[in-house]
Amino acid sequence: MLQQIGSTGVESSRIVLGCMRMAALDTKEASAVIQSAINQGINFFDHADIYGGGQSELRFRDAVRNLGLAREDMILQSKCGIQKGYFDFSKEHILTSVNGILERLGTDYLDFLVLHRPDVLVEPEEVAEAFSQLQQAGKVKHFGVSNQNRFQIELLHTYLDQPLAVNQMQLSPAHTPMIDAGLNVNMQNSAAIDRDNGVIDYCRLNKMTIQAWSPFQIDLGRGLFMGNPNYENLTATIEKYAEHYSVSTEAIIIAWILRHPAQMQAIIGSMNPERIARIAAAEKVILTRPEWYDIYRSAGNDLP
Repeated sequence: MLQQIGSTGVESSRIVLGCMRMAALDTKEASAVIQSAINQGINFFDHADIYGGGQSELRFRDAVRNLGLAREDMILQSKCGIQKGYFDFSKEHILTSVNGILERLGTDYLDFLVLHRPDVLVEPEEVAEAFSQLQQAGKVKHFGVSNQNRFQIELLHTYLDQPLAVNQMQLSPAHTPMIDAGLNVNMQNSAAIDRDNGVIDYCRLNKMTIQAWSPFQIDLGRGLFMGNPNYENLTATIEKYAEHYSVSTEAIIIAWILRHPAQMQAIIGSMNPERIARIAAAEKVILTRPEWYDIYRSAGNDLP
C-alpha cells in the first residue's frame, strides 16, 4: 500500500525501514534485510549520517550494489545536524554532511533530507540557503525535520522556499504525549500538558507526513514495552488482537499507528528478515475505533 509523502507527489510505502543498526551487519546480511523489505513492498529507507558513524550508509550501499537494485526503485532519506555534544544546522555543516551522505550511499541525490532534532542556535536564513543550494544542485529533492514542534517548523517555513514534507516524531502505544494532550483539552491533569504545540493537527493542516520512530519502545533508554512488567495490560491487549487478526504482535502495534487518520508512516529498525515480514502484515489490519482506543487505554491512559 502506497501513500503520498506530504504534498510532494512521492508515492511511498507506509512502512519505512530504518537503517540505524545496519552497521552491525556484513554485506550478505544487509542484502537479506533489504531484499526482505523490498519483498514486502517497502521502498522507503531511512538513514542518518551518525548511524554507525557513517558505516550504516556504507553497508546499505554495498548491499544495494550486491542486489543490483535500481536507484529509481528506492526512496532514500537521510538526516544531518547532530554533532558530538551539540546540534548544528549551520549552512556549512548541512552542505558538508550531505556531500558525505551521498558519497557513502553511492547516489547522486537524496529523495528526502531531514534535520535531525532541533538546533536551539539555528539561523533559519542559513538553513534556507543550504536547502536552496542543495535543491538547485539536484542533490536533494525534498526536505523535512525531526522532533520539531509547530513554532520551530513555522520559523523555518518563514525563510524556506521549499515546503517541509516530513516530521519524525517518537510514537508508540506506550509513548503518546502528542496524542494525550489532544484528548485532555481543558483538563487539570498531567496528560493535558501540551508538549509539542498540537503537532499532529498542525502536520495534518500543513500536509506534513509524520514518521513515527521507535514504535515498539517506551522511551529512549527504557526499552521495549512488550513484556515489560509495567505494561502487562498493554501486552495482553496487543496479544489478544494479534490472535484475533492472525498476525504478530509487532503487526498490531504498527497497525495501531497506521490507523491514525493523519496518514503517518511507521519506521521500523529490525535487521531480521523474518521479523520484517511479520511486521509488514500490519497493512492488512485495519483496527476498529473501539480496538484502537482499547490499546490506547490499556497502556494506562485514562479518557477524560
